[in-house]
Amino acid sequence: MTATTTPLSPLDAERADLLDALATARSALTKTVRGLSDEQAGERPTVSALCLGGLIKHVASIEEGWMRFVVEGPSAMRYDLPDGVTWDDLAAGTAREFPQWAIDHQNDFQLLPGETLAGIVARYERVAARSEEVIASVPDLSATHTLPEAPWNEPGAVRSVRRVLTHVIAETAQHAGHADILRETLDGQKST
Repeated sequence: MTATTTPLSPLDAERADLLDALATARSALTKTVRGLSDEQAGERPTVSALCLGGLIKHVASIEEGWMRFVVEGPSAMRYDLPDGVTWDDLAAGTAREFPQWAIDHQNDFQLLPGETLAGIVARYERVAARSEEVIASVPDLSATHTLPEAPWNEPGAVRSVRRVLTHVIAETAQHAGHADILRETLDGQKST
């Protein structure tokens, strides 16, 4: 008996175009770290707190979170605060305790002890592969979920898969631009 498999149907043109745009933005970002050491990837060559490795970590985390949102809905992006802590406390930096999601978000912008550039890039590649699977499997790019409660989200606002994907593309492209500046400041190299 021979097992048969059903080939995946080709992506519709819109999905293919959106995924191609995301792949292009990802490539622009990852090109900025070619040839760098772990130490260089963690350097902050401008007055900004940004480093090249941290930008890749941040973009990978953002993409991963949004793809979880596509699959699971708002429960995938929770912004719970510790008891007695308000959004104003958090914004002012005066919270007596910071939520883990906020700490994780801050840590995404830097290389932590033990992290390597190769490990960060490999994680980003895994996130990218998963995103492509998610987008290919979603029945309708117009499907929506309500955004989680957070001060930056309008109450009751929804996001379609399409809008999530365009947001991830924009975020990636924006940070690729930041990365170009950091790389050129770091050692004079340009990613293009």
